[in-house]
Amino acid sequence: MTELTPETVQRYLSSLKGQPVRVLNLASLGQDGQADTIKFGGYGSPIRVDYQSADQKNHSLVLHTMRPGPFGHEHMADRAQILLWSNETFGRLSRHVRSLDVGGFHSDGTLISIGQVEEFFLLTEYAVGQGYFRDLEQLRDNGRLRELDLDRVDVLCDYLVEIHSKRSKDAELYIRRVRELVGHGECIMGIADSYPPHSLITSEKLEQMEHRCVVWRWRLKRFTHRLRQVHGDFHPWNILFRSGTDFTVLDRSRGEYGDPADDVACLSLNYAFFSLQRSGRLEGVFETLFLRFWDRYLKKTGDPEMLQVVAPFLAFRALVMASPVWYPSLPEVVRSKLVSFIFGVLDEETFDPAQVNRYFDA
Repeated sequence: MTELTPETVQRYLSSLKGQPVRVLNLASLGQDGQADTIKFGGYGSPIRVDYQSADQKNHSLVLHTMRPGPFGHEHMADRAQILLWSNETFGRLSRHVRSLDVGGFHSDGTLISIGQVEEFFLLTEYAVGQGYFRDLEQLRDNGRLRELDLDRVDVLCDYLVEIHSKRSKDAELYIRRVRELVGHGECIMGIADSYPPHSLITSEKLEQMEHRCVVWRWRLKRFTHRLRQVHGDFHPWNILFRSGTDFTVLDRSRGEYGDPADDVACLSLNYAFFSLQRSGRLEGVFETLFLRFWDRYLKKTGDPEMLQVVAPFLAFRALVMASPVWYPSLPEVVRSKLVSFIFGVLDEETFDPAQVNRYFDA
């Protein structure tokens, strides 16, 4: 919980105004009286700030914050999005109160202004390594399985087992993540909307997929106990290997917690994806890797329930792979197999990793 004091607000306002100001009073709106310190969680508790400017005139402002909660407010980035939008748009509507700034709280209680920012950036470490997709391309092109390929699928499986062991009990967050799987702009509905007109993947087929996924959304809402730490975009382009089994991951996405099925579907379906490009079915070296991954993961986690929930996550990843936007040069026969796979997995209550080729031919 953030502790707001007149001193911290005074330093912030003096910096914002470019001249010294003196804070006279802080009070949660709806409460009377002076306050030396206000502890607040935010959403629904705006704070009135009374201050005196350098010319001895008295002024009042309102400091708005938001607290974590449902309705898409779980993550700090969610709350930042709303406040940034408010700062940008309040002044565009006639008779609306103006926003004067948007900022953040440092861990020491300092208020930081970011109101003049037009766009944000992210600065990260640089990781040396080669994308794991290069391994899969090599297997696709030469079909020769190395011991290193087996070691790497094992270490990636074990990595997911490790991160998925961290639990969360936030049932509402699990429901949100399942809702986003279907309706988020980066997930099923957003990817479907990005499809250009296509003779194989028509708007009618996309609509049918969405209907099935909505059914799955309601089915998955009872699995809130499955909320775990996830990567969220665990595909071979986000995995960098150095020598042996030493690797780094990049670009986790869409939330710190979710259903482990998201990561499992994302990685494992790529073995089938590259096998389709090689031979039109899951077989040979890729079948070895696919089944090895699934067998190892299920044994190490003791999570057979995974097979009851993974279908819409697999459908989402297959929808990305079949997309003419993301994979414009993909052979149409592979696209057709992926579309069949989507309907095949969505139409069964339990996924069977040993029956992947049956789903491709559905």
